[in-house]
Amino acid sequence: MRKKYLLILLCVYALSLFCVGCGGNTEAAGRESEYAEAEAADKKDDREPIKVVLTTGFGKDEVFRIESTSCSVSEVMVYLTNTQNQYEGIYGKRIWEKTLRGATLEQNVKDTVLAELAEIKVMSLLAGKYGVTLNEREKALAQQAGSEYYASLNETEISAMGVDEKSLSAMYEEYAIADKVYRYIIKDINPEISDDEARTITISHILIKTYSTGSGGQRVPYEAAEKRKAREKVEQILAEIQAGEDFDSLVTRYNEDSKSIYSFGKGEMEEDFEKAAFNLGNGEISDIVETEYGYHIIKCISTFNKEETDANKVKIVEQRRKEVFSQEYDAFAESLARNMNPDVWESIAMIHDDNVSTAGFFRIYEKYFDGVFGQN
Repeated sequence: MRKKYLLILLCVYALSLFCVGCGGNTEAAGRESEYAEAEAADKKDDREPIKVVLTTGFGKDEVFRIESTSCSVSEVMVYLTNTQNQYEGIYGKRIWEKTLRGATLEQNVKDTVLAELAEIKVMSLLAGKYGVTLNEREKALAQQAGSEYYASLNETEISAMGVDEKSLSAMYEEYAIADKVYRYIIKDINPEISDDEARTITISHILIKTYSTGSGGQRVPYEAAEKRKAREKVEQILAEIQAGEDFDSLVTRYNEDSKSIYSFGKGEMEEDFEKAAFNLGNGEISDIVETEYGYHIIKCISTFNKEETDANKVKIVEQRRKEVFSQEYDAFAESLARNMNPDVWESIAMIHDDNVSTAGFFRIYEKYFDGVFGQN
């Protein structure tokens, strides 16, 4: 779970902040793929991030302390630089021109990196509570990962992030400890999930939107007259269906979503859309369904998608495990003293240098530790 956190966070966080209307692809019908607002809460832990208190009395390279553990500038720079370059690899360098509620995307990503590192530190302390340690093989894997990542860096990157091979190996060890303690705590959580609870259906739909997209990517609801026209249009389409027109042909002709076929389970979409879809039998077509995105006509392709249902069972089990872990984590984290070095933190910034393009820190962790602590 832990090792995939930042890789997933990369795309989800950017989309949720800035990319409404830029072509994201979700698997929940009604959260249209072309206009979806990606939901970070589905991919991140539900608990609140650890918050640190501003204070003084730190070493010059200490960013924060939580009890007996501390975070250095070089650790922040490794996480921040890799995350920055992953963003730029997907969205380009101009992504940093974006703002959210008066703060730049750079500041938002920087704060997210801080929260992630704070969680890693808390989890290393939690590992101590349970006596969870790395064995010799796992330590060797961390050293190999540190060596490989260090060898991938050029001199500019090494200097800019302030790292050496030893410090990188130590970072991989701590990342692995966080991963391992999570697996330790949830190891006995294996709930039975029924087919009905996890049932996933497959549908096709036609969307007629009731909003336009603003210059900033936000949805702008139609005025009353425009909405009436959209309603008249979808009523015309429904009449054509009832007159015997082929549904798939009408999808091609009218659908205003870039995707028409979706598979989804319960609780993954708006209530009205879900209720209508789950009440259909194979081949049945709904009446007009209204959501915040517009008017939909839904056709059920399959009332039970076995492959997707099995995959949803895995997702539900993992969510239950996260809930159990979060209860333990929250109770432990509340008892910890945490302190921030504000001067050092404010001095940290992204590196905007074409010679600093490293983005492989988390990928290399995956390479060495995928499956080591159990199935993820």
